[in-house]
Amino acid sequence: MATRQEGFDNGLKDHSLGELLKLLSRDSATLVRQEIELAKTLVHEEVELAKEELSNKAKQAGAGAGLFGAAAVIGLAAVGAFTAFVILLLALLLPAWAAAVIVAVVFAAVAALLALKGRDRVRKATPVVPEQTISKIKEDVTWFKTDNPSART
Repeated sequence: MATRQEGFDNGLKDHSLGELLKLLSRDSATLVRQEIELAKTLVHEEVELAKEELSNKAKQAGAGAGLFGAAAVIGLAAVGAFTAFVILLLALLLPAWAAAVIVAVVFAAVAALLALKGRDRVRKATPVVPEQTISKIKEDVTWFKTDNPSART
């Protein structure tokens, strides 16, 4: 009857310690190479999956952008139709040319007001330099130089 150790031996008992270490080294190197190849394969598969996912998302984003463009065109048409409605409504009380002038002046005034507000916002945003952060960093450098004894040595 074969003992458990004999079944597990695989003929390794006949080898010297040096030979066993050589076999162990070779098998370990083979395992490491296999693990590296497996890792490369997994990384490659993950990269390909990421590419495919990003491609699908880009297609969806492109379709969404196209829909936004279509919505803008239809919205512009709606503004034109509303303008015509307002002019025709005023034309019931005034001559048509006067109604058109009134609507045009109101639109021009709204556009001018929005342009002035936009200009003010842009002026507040310029120059595009983080002034508060620069000021705070200057304060920190000054503090570090004057209040930190180790900075003077």
